[in-house]
Amino acid sequence: MNDTIAAIATPLGVGAISIIRVSGPESIKIVNKIFKGDDLEKVPTHTIHYGHIIEMTNIIDEVLVSIFKAPKTFTTEDTVEINTHGSIATTNKILELLLSNGCRLAEPGEFTKRAYMNGRIDLLEAEGVMDIINAKSEKARKLAINQLDGNLSSLIKKLRQDILEVLANIEVNIDYPEYEDILEMTINDLKPKVENIEDKLNELLKNSENGKIIKEGIKVAILGKPNVGKSSLLNALINEDKAIVTDIQGTTRDYVEGSIYLDGILLNFIDTAGIRETSDVVEKIGVDKSLKMIEEADLILLLLNNNEKITSEEKELLNKINNKKHIIIVNKNDLAKNIDINDSLNPIYISTRNKEDINKILDEIRKLFNLEELETSDLTYISNARSIAILKEALTRLNDVKKGIENEVPIDMVEIDIKEIWNSLGKIIGETYEDELINQLFSQFCLGK
Repeated sequence: MNDTIAAIATPLGVGAISIIRVSGPESIKIVNKIFKGDDLEKVPTHTIHYGHIIEMTNIIDEVLVSIFKAPKTFTTEDTVEINTHGSIATTNKILELLLSNGCRLAEPGEFTKRAYMNGRIDLLEAEGVMDIINAKSEKARKLAINQLDGNLSSLIKKLRQDILEVLANIEVNIDYPEYEDILEMTINDLKPKVENIEDKLNELLKNSENGKIIKEGIKVAILGKPNVGKSSLLNALINEDKAIVTDIQGTTRDYVEGSIYLDGILLNFIDTAGIRETSDVVEKIGVDKSLKMIEEADLILLLLNNNEKITSEEKELLNKINNKKHIIIVNKNDLAKNIDINDSLNPIYISTRNKEDINKILDEIRKLFNLEELETSDLTYISNARSIAILKEALTRLNDVKKGIENEVPIDMVEIDIKEIWNSLGKIIGETYEDELINQLFSQFCLGK
């Protein structure tokens, strides 16, 4: 990372202003070569300078250039930002001049990667940068800010410190058994400490579900047989005529999606193909995709017909969704009731034409996901799949530790698993990492960030 990188930091397109970012040891010197105005190598840090970008004697654009000198910058390196007019041709021309004068085109996310590699931020804070860029709601923005501010990182670091103290006590006992004034760490002494760590990990994992909901929203699949009213339900839920509604069975052959916000949480509704036995090759593909959606969705809305008895396919669907979060909806309650459903399944009877009935469904979603209780003032929630997977791995190893304690395994053997837990949590904040993981993570960022 001894070279100097440059990239366009704003979306490429026509706009009032574009920003080109440069970072690295030669950034000020290189920009100074193409800038007509103050001598940028002699100006104070954190200052803005008016002038022109030039190529030889030709003026390319009128600009404002911001100078930030190391180490008090995002990357901790000398950094320059060029504010130019938002023409695609002008922005690209200035970037071209920077590259021809010694800069290298930055890789996706390389500015943030440098901030991480130089110790300016940790891995969770780096992911918070990406999350705030992609935030789709006010709650998602607050969650990302909390992560970016380091609140979640502090929680992980405190947990690692608790584990480190346990490890230190074990090490002292193993390495210096002859010192009588050292408190002996026995298996029985270890048990309450392990249980305390387990409680904290479980609390983090429990809250991570809320974090995922806030960040990504809730994926809601609308399932049922053909002509039961799935497309009408989608249109009613999003208050928009998005799905085609006809009396012809099999009209919907692929996903139709629509979204709304409920209490600040994004609901992604997916109208699926009607599930039935069919010889139509295209419709069968749609049916298979509908069945696959049972595993992928966070919530299933299973739609049944009020004036028809439950079919064998619908009974099979009821079994398939039993272990998923689901709401059973009986549609067409304005028709004669012929459905033979067990009321213990708590079905909601509706007509898609009735707004109050649609609100019943939304109220049930609120209850299922506790949307009204999601806190946004202290969002120490883990919200990305990578970190959640690491937490689950740490809990699995902690169960191995508990089994070792119960089976009176020698304490130095138990210590191995405790060390692995400490290392695993280090991966969340980037204290321990693999180069391949870091490269893959930052490749998801946009250029210029």
